[in-house]
Amino acid sequence: MSGLMKVSSNPHIRDKASTDKIMGAVIVALLPTTLFGIWNFGIRAALIIAVTVASTVLTELIYEKLMKKEVTIWDLSAVVTGLLLALNLPVSVPWWIGVIGGVFAILVVKMLFGGLGQNFMNPALGARCFLLISFASIMTDFSCDAYTGATPLASLRAGESVNVLDMVIGREAGTIGETSMLCIVLGACLLIWLEIIDLRIPGTYIVSFVIFMALFGGHGLDRYYLSAQLAGGGLMLGAFFMATDYVTRPVTKKGQYLYGIFLGVMTGIFRVFGASAEGVSYAIILGNLLVPLIERATLPKAFGKGGERS
Repeated sequence: MSGLMKVSSNPHIRDKASTDKIMGAVIVALLPTTLFGIWNFGIRAALIIAVTVASTVLTELIYEKLMKKEVTIWDLSAVVTGLLLALNLPVSVPWWIGVIGGVFAILVVKMLFGGLGQNFMNPALGARCFLLISFASIMTDFSCDAYTGATPLASLRAGESVNVLDMVIGREAGTIGETSMLCIVLGACLLIWLEIIDLRIPGTYIVSFVIFMALFGGHGLDRYYLSAQLAGGGLMLGAFFMATDYVTRPVTKKGQYLYGIFLGVMTGIFRVFGASAEGVSYAIILGNLLVPLIERATLPKAFGKGGERS
C-alpha cells in the first residue's frame, strides 16, 4: 500500500506549464532587452552578463552537489536570476561584482531558504540591494565609453531637461537592461500573450506610480515629466519582470492589486523624497517582505469559518 503513495510538498496542482518552460519563456522575453543592452554599451555588457549568469548557475550546482541534493539547474531559474541581476548592473562594474552578486542571490537569498519556491524575496533584486549597500560608489557609477553624463532620472531630479524619445528607445546611461523601455515592453507583451503574467501587478504598479508622481512630483499632470519618470530607471523592468515573480508576489487577486499599489507608492516616495533618483529595487524588496501580511488580509475565508457560501 505504501508503494502506491507519494508524499511531497505543495503545490499539488498539475499543469502543462513546467518551471523550465516558464523560465525559458522569460529568457526569450528578456532577449530584446539583453541584446539592446549589448548593442548600447558594447561587448563589455556581454561579458558582465555571461559572468553573472555563470556565477548563479555554478553556485546552485556546487551547493546542490555539496549538500547531496538533486541538481535543479536545468529548470533555468538560476539562469533567469543571473540574467536579471546582470541587467540591473551598470556596465562599468568590475567583473567580480557580478560574481559576488550571483553567489549572494543563489546561496543566501535562494538556497539557504530552501531553494526555488521558498525564497522570501526576489533573488536578483536582493543581490542588487546587497551590492548597492556594499559597493555604493561602484554600483552608482554609470559612466562608460558610450555615455559620460548622469542618468536621465538624475538629470530630471536636478531640474535639467531630458530627451524622452531617447529614453523610450534606450539611447541613455543606466544599467545594462533598464534603458530601453521599448524592448522591455516588447518582451512583456510576449509574456502576457503566453499568459505567463497578467496586468494586475504591473498595471496597478504603473497607474499608482503615475498618480503619486502627479500629486507629489511637483509637476502636476505634466505629460513630459510623467513620461520621463515612466521611461527612466528600472520601473518597467521591475514592474513586468520582477514584481510578477511567482514566488514573491501575493497569490490572491486582491492581494496582487494591493501589492501593485504599494509598489507604485513606495517607488514614488523613494524618487521624490529619497536620496536617490531611483527606488524600484527597494520598493519591490519591501513589497516582498509584506506579501505574507497582504495574503493574510486578502485570503478568502472558508465557508463555516466566517466565509460566505459561493
